[in-house]
Amino acid sequence: MTRIIADISVSLDGFVTGPDPGADNGLGTGGEALHTWVFSEDPDDRQVLRETTARSGAVVLGRALFDIVDGPNGWDDATGYGAREVGKPAFVVVTGSPPESVRLTGLDWTFVTTGLSDAVSTARARAEAASKERGRDLDVVVMGGGATIGSALDAGLIDELTLHLSPVVLGAGTPLFTGGAPLTLTQRSVTVTSTATHLRYDIS
Repeated sequence: MTRIIADISVSLDGFVTGPDPGADNGLGTGGEALHTWVFSEDPDDRQVLRETTARSGAVVLGRALFDIVDGPNGWDDATGYGAREVGKPAFVVVTGSPPESVRLTGLDWTFVTTGLSDAVSTARARAEAASKERGRDLDVVVMGGGATIGSALDAGLIDELTLHLSPVVLGAGTPLFTGGAPLTLTQRSVTVTSTATHLRYDIS
């Protein structure tokens, strides 16, 4: 069964970027520390990354994050989705209007202009089609940014929340939780490494 999974790295004080994020500073000042685990050689970090990438039948992201990853300083073969565990699922972007051009033409992009719920539905259909093709269950991963995940949580669109809690205090930045709807979580797993604590929760 295809599940909708929100997956994001977060600081100890609840930020998913450092201060002043933007096109040329995607994770904000000091925000690179959030993703130290992604490039770690720790076998447990590698396994978490590999499993997340392997189960991704489609990926949802907001327009601001798309502009960063598709920008001139964005993804490449070393730093794309899944880093060294690179996969190429379908990518669904929530946006007010599609971009005039796309730099990363080797990836499968769909731009949805009718809202987050429709974007998640589109991604679910793509993930279910990929599941049939590959003969195993694949999920939708909502990768961010923080506002997109927050909106998806508030709208009740998420089945599972995966947090990669990084041992850093950023002091400011983009918060993951902004006082939206209360959530009831059931802890599924905890994996502790030297670079992060990987937490998985079911959302009731």
